[in-house]
Amino acid sequence: MTLPQRIALIVKRGLALLHPCVYGELGSKNTTDEIAAELEKEVAMLMPGKDAKAVVAQFVARLPEVKRLVETDVQAAYEGDPAATSPMEVVMAYPGLYAVTIHRLAHELYNLKVPIIPRVMSELAHSNTGIDIHPGATIGESFFIDHGTGVVIGETTVIGKNVKLYQGVTLGAKSFQKDPETGALVKGIKRHPNVEDNVVIYAGATILGGDTTIGHDSEIGGSVWLINSVPPNSRVYNHPPAPEIREKH
Repeated sequence: MTLPQRIALIVKRGLALLHPCVYGELGSKNTTDEIAAELEKEVAMLMPGKDAKAVVAQFVARLPEVKRLVETDVQAAYEGDPAATSPMEVVMAYPGLYAVTIHRLAHELYNLKVPIIPRVMSELAHSNTGIDIHPGATIGESFFIDHGTGVVIGETTVIGKNVKLYQGVTLGAKSFQKDPETGALVKGIKRHPNVEDNVVIYAGATILGGDTTIGHDSEIGGSVWLINSVPPNSRVYNHPPAPEIREKH
C-alpha cells in the first residue's frame, strides 16, 4: 500500500475506535494497540531519529479526551439540528461530524509535530465532505458544522466552545507576511481568526485575519465579510437588498 492508503487505514481504525457502533467491523478488535502499531511504523519512517514509540504513546494517551470531545460534538449536532432524529443518525450521516472527528485525531498528531500524516488525514476528510479543516486549528468542545460543504478553517484558527458554523464559512487569512529580504512567506505566525464561545456563523460568511476576534455569544449573518473584531453579544448582518416585485405580464 502507498503511504496515503496506509494513513487512510489508520483513519478508519480511529473512526472505529471513536464510533464503534457505526465504523466498527464485525470480528475486528479496533483497539488502541492496533492503531498504535500501525501509526508507529509510519512515524518511525517520517521522523527518523525520534522515539516513534514515545510519540505514539503520547497520542494514545490523548485518545480518551478525543473521544470525550467527539461525544460533545455529536450531542451538539443532535441538539442543534431539528432535522436530526438521533445521535446515531448524526454519526452515520452528518459530514460535519465526520470531518470534525478526523480533525480531532489529526490535531493531536499535529501538536506532536508529526509530519505529513495529519495533513493527509485532513485531506481525506476534505475530499469526502468538502470541509477543509487544517489540522493545526484549535477547536473547543461541542462544535457543529451544519451542512458543511465549502467550510474552510485555517491553521491558526482558534475556536471556543459551543460554536456552530453553516456551509460556505471561511475562517481564513487576510494576507501573507513576507520576509523583506528574501520575499519568502513568513511561516509560523498567527494568520487566522479567533472565535469565542457560543458563536453562530451563518452560510457564506468570511472572517479573515489573525488579529480578528469574534466575541462570545455573537451571531454573524450569511455572506458577511469581516476583517475586524466584533465585541461579545454582537449581531452582525449585511443590509438586505430590497427585491422589487411586479405583476407578471
